[in-house]
Amino acid sequence: MPWYDTIAKPSWAPAAPVFGVVWSILYPIIFVAYGYVIFRIARGEIPTVVLTPIVVNLIANFAFTPIQFGLRNNLLAAIDIVIVLITIAWSMAAIWPHSPWAAVALGPYLVWVSIATVLQLSIVYLNR
Repeated sequence: MPWYDTIAKPSWAPAAPVFGVVWSILYPIIFVAYGYVIFRIARGEIPTVVLTPIVVNLIANFAFTPIQFGLRNNLLAAIDIVIVLITIAWSMAAIWPHSPWAAVALGPYLVWVSIATVLQLSIVYLNR
């Protein structure tokens, strides 16, 4: 994280430890909501097409850290987090008709990634 500490960030950027706490709460929620839906897809109770936004979301989510902190590429990380944000909303919409509670459970994930998206776009702007 030394590199991240040196880049310009907006004054409202959360302290580094906040990210760990928030993701420690969000990942179990994501696991339960997506896991339940994937289980029902595997049983044939939900159409397989619902898996598309989930898979894209998980790939983009897990790609963010290597892009941001490994490649140190703020612009590519911004593109990636926009994909994460879009696929959360897409997955919530796809899941809703089959499991409203699982879609609603993803709400905190959507809120946090919305904040993270604005933060990442701000970082790109401030470090241009």
